[in-house]
Amino acid sequence: MPEALRARVDRTLRDLVQRETALLLAVDPQLAPITDQLRAAVADGKRLRAAFCYWGWRASGQPDSEAVVRAAAAMELVHAAAVVHDDLIDGSLIRRGAPTAHVALREAIPGPAARRAGGRSLAMLVGDLLMSWAGQLFAECGLPAAYLARARPLWATLARELIAGECLEILRTSAAPSAESSLEIIRYKTAKYTVEHPLHLGAKLAGAPPALIDAFSAYGLPLGEAFQLRDDLLGVFGDPRQTGKSNLDDLAGAKPTALLALALTGATPADRTRLRDLVGRGDLGPTELASVREVLERSGARSRVEEMITQRADAARAAVARARLPTAAADALSHLVAAATTRSS
Repeated sequence: MPEALRARVDRTLRDLVQRETALLLAVDPQLAPITDQLRAAVADGKRLRAAFCYWGWRASGQPDSEAVVRAAAAMELVHAAAVVHDDLIDGSLIRRGAPTAHVALREAIPGPAARRAGGRSLAMLVGDLLMSWAGQLFAECGLPAAYLARARPLWATLARELIAGECLEILRTSAAPSAESSLEIIRYKTAKYTVEHPLHLGAKLAGAPPALIDAFSAYGLPLGEAFQLRDDLLGVFGDPRQTGKSNLDDLAGAKPTALLALALTGATPADRTRLRDLVGRGDLGPTELASVREVLERSGARSRVEEMITQRADAARAAVARARLPTAAADALSHLVAAATTRSS
């Protein structure tokens, strides 16, 4: 993502958080641990979702504006809320190299016996407030009311499909995984709100024609799936110093990833038994991680997921070429394919 656009998104988020956390602290200074986690939740990020929204607007023929940057920044607050809730659901301990919100907030609870439950409750509320801020920033971005009205219905779609994907992942965790089931979860939990919906929001704000909306789906869905497939690989094979999270979370949580589904399909009977013995255990360590990695390699699952990423990235690039977008927008969306799929964090 171009650094100039990222800096503008960062500045928008920083200004919002500074203003809103000051209002919270004015209610009561005891809320300081909550405001700390709100700041942490939006302090860093790739800002890809904001970029897709911004270029959805520009690809529709609209000029640059600070108002649309503010609207695009709202997508980062949706993501921040989803991350806090996701970490809470998964019981993850580390995110971006620091304690997750529900872990950090335990220290705000005075009674040791109540700290775990209290931290979880406070984190849930942090995530809820971040989602509320997303709607607030979008509504107050400064674009004309008629523009906002064109895009507002998409917020309901975004929320419904994001929650559907999260629910499906919970319902299917520890069940017999299948690649088809995993891809459905990916599509609704990640692909749509990461790429397709931000593009559609930018385009709807701009009054884009249906043909361009369709072109953004042809680009956004495969790219969003590729983005999450890369995340699945990084979750097991990535360097925690770069990803900022444990390699054991997905395995201990028995996440129904395509990576695991393909491994179980392609593994030998002995390796399949080994995987089933290890995945879902809460006491995994470096030795068990190495054993799982070996099975993922031997079964061909890792290489197959890499192929799936490449196929989807190619499909996204082809969609850009077919759409005949303005040169700046086409170049930016092509660059974002690489940013979303060839990364180490």
